[in-house]
Amino acid sequence: MPNDPILSPGTLIKDMGKLGVIYRVIDSGTLDTALSVINWRTNYEIYYFDGVITIMGHLTLKRLLETKDIIVVDNKLDDD
Repeated sequence: MPNDPILSPGTLIKDMGKLGVIYRVIDSGTLDTALSVINWRTNYEIYYFDGVITIMGHLTLKRLLETKDIIVVDNKLDDD
């Protein structure tokens, strides 16, 4: 499905040099807002480490990942 989540909560990202974490995935139709453009799509609530909080639409996040303007930070710990 085109609006299926592509990142899950807890995912660390680097967005144009700023570190952030996907705080939650807001499924289509569940956000209580008067702005219908936000309500009919899947959105991602992102908390950046500089204190900024943003809600980013699914297609925007997908495009920024494809162009590598946003990258997923590998945060797995080594077992060694």
